[in-house]
Amino acid sequence: MNTDFLSEAVRIFFLATIAFLAAFLATPLLTHFLYKYKLGKQIRDARKAPIFAALHKNKSGTPTMGGILVWGTTLLVVGLVRFAAHVDGDFFKTLDFLSRPQTYLPLAALFAAALVGLVDDIFNIRRIGPNGGGLRMRHRLILYTLIAAAGAFWFYFKLDWDVLRVPFVGNFQVGAWYIPIFMFIIVATSFSVNQTDGLDGLAGGVLLFSFTAYAAIAFTLGRYDLAVMLAVIVGALTAFLWFNIYPARFFMGDTGSMSLGITLGIVAMLTNYALLLPVVGIVLVLESASTLLQIVSKKLRRGKKIFLSSPLHHHLEAIGWPEPKVVMRLWVIAGLGALVGVILMLLDRGIGIG
Repeated sequence: MNTDFLSEAVRIFFLATIAFLAAFLATPLLTHFLYKYKLGKQIRDARKAPIFAALHKNKSGTPTMGGILVWGTTLLVVGLVRFAAHVDGDFFKTLDFLSRPQTYLPLAALFAAALVGLVDDIFNIRRIGPNGGGLRMRHRLILYTLIAAAGAFWFYFKLDWDVLRVPFVGNFQVGAWYIPIFMFIIVATSFSVNQTDGLDGLAGGVLLFSFTAYAAIAFTLGRYDLAVMLAVIVGALTAFLWFNIYPARFFMGDTGSMSLGITLGIVAMLTNYALLLPVVGIVLVLESASTLLQIVSKKLRRGKKIFLSSPLHHHLEAIGWPEPKVVMRLWVIAGLGALVGVILMLLDRGIGIG
């Protein structure tokens, strides 16, 4: 077996394990803080969303901002490894995965979006903003777009990258069109993750499959620093999910869904397999599509709805599926989508899977 391949695999599993243990051990401290200061989520007004309010009234007050556990752990591991590399030398230098071409941008976007989401969570808790529910979706989309624009310009001007890969067809230089394509993919992914974050464990599980798939893709492409970063996110997400499954000890919150959604989109662009994202994140597509179809139907059909409630997971609840059943079945679909996405990448690269 190739020595580099083996050493990189060890680095990935070692740091993923460290991230999992750090997040797992930090959870009691975080939950104590969230419960002590009553940082609980406010459920939407029953007059505006009667079905949703009826299904989730018992969750009002459950602490939110649990996404801090994921991005906080990721940044902590990055910082500790980089610091140790400067102090000790060789061993920790081999673990360091902070690199300009592979991890600077996704880590910066992770942190920037996390701060924006954190502010939105605080607005929701304190009932600040329109109708006391934090930022409106259109305001969130504007913020997604600003972060996406910064990422697009970084790719195009700093990394001098304008190539888009179409699986089984080839690479295409799209020139300045790369910027709006990049922005659309980031905004669409962020919106989709935000829509998916509505049931205990749902977004966490779907993101776990998606990030694992892109970690495998990055590793196969030899982008080891990126693969390590994604493995660290997966480790932290696994610990988060342990406490977020039904009944959730805390919710992910916008600080988690915004940061992880934007990061997932950027990672898809970094691997140049963004066009596989609808396969890898099939559940994200289903969730956002159901919301958009509902909006269009109500606008064009004078208030008539396609779904009892949107996104899709709320419709499934409304027709009588228990929450854990909805989550588990969507997890199955997410897992299959992630697996198919990785297989398609391997086939596209001409790598045998038998």
